[in-house]
Amino acid sequence: MALKNYRDLKSEVWDTGKCSGCGACVAVCPADAISFDEGEMVLAPKSSGYCKQATDSVNCGACYSVCPRVGEQPAETLGKYLEIACGKSAFEVPHKQSGGAVTAILVNALDQGLIDAIVTVTEDRWTLKPSSVIITKSDLLIQQAGSRYSWWVPLLAALKHAVVERKFKRIAVIGVPCAVQAVARMRKSDNDLLVPYGNAIRLVIGLFCTETFDYEALIQGKLHTQLKLEPHDIKKLDVKGKLNILKHDGTTTIVPLAELETCIRKGCHYCTDLTAVLSDISAGSIGSPAGNTTLIIRTPTGKGFVDSAVQNHKLTITPGADTTAIEKLALAKIRKN
Repeated sequence: MALKNYRDLKSEVWDTGKCSGCGACVAVCPADAISFDEGEMVLAPKSSGYCKQATDSVNCGACYSVCPRVGEQPAETLGKYLEIACGKSAFEVPHKQSGGAVTAILVNALDQGLIDAIVTVTEDRWTLKPSSVIITKSDLLIQQAGSRYSWWVPLLAALKHAVVERKFKRIAVIGVPCAVQAVARMRKSDNDLLVPYGNAIRLVIGLFCTETFDYEALIQGKLHTQLKLEPHDIKKLDVKGKLNILKHDGTTTIVPLAELETCIRKGCHYCTDLTAVLSDISAGSIGSPAGNTTLIIRTPTGKGFVDSAVQNHKLTITPGADTTAIEKLALAKIRKN
């Protein structure tokens, strides 16, 4: 049976508004023919029109195989796990989003040589504009800590640089559920073009996510133009039933999520996965006291990384996460989408 190619992906996902914008298709295209434009509300990638399979009849199908919007969406709230705990970093993380637990796990992993690179999202502190990056130094990771997943960036686009060009073999990927789903497809695929990606990814940490916002629409449109907030004045954005905007001067602005509907990416309305059920470790602030991160440890790999961070005094964990709160929000997302 012929593999499906980018034309099928375009008609089934890109043209129907389902695209999550995860960037997986950009990363795995062997012809570098898929890319994202910059600008407000870019809903899907574009293709140069060349495709090894569609143009030259060479079996590929990589882009279609990794897309998280192809097939059924997860319908689980918590998913399978080994244990759930509250965690926080045992050292100072200046820009941490909640407990700094994810940073602690990754700093330990880099310092111990368990991983050699992290594919994640960073931001320009002045404009708050996000970008997909590769981090290999723990001090830089600490400096860049803090979630930038309030708005969209094609996170996995950096994977090609990490795997193909820099040839890292022990990569950690940190992403929202759609990116985690794409990576899960890479890890289990027997497609010759995807096997190198799957083999190179050692750890996947998924972040709780209700939806992501378009940077231009949210920061430049809603916050700057309408609310007169300068990006460089914003210290932290936090989504907990509403958008909490903490400024460097200590003041807070609260925006109801209902007022931000036009800033949400359309592809998010097809996602039913709050807790990134296909990751090794899921993390988020829901279900834990202030200053802590909820950690859903799902796999032996995830447990190994957490245990190592605890043993090396980088991470502290305690029981008592409120799973009811997580399940309630997860179920609400499933019903909504």
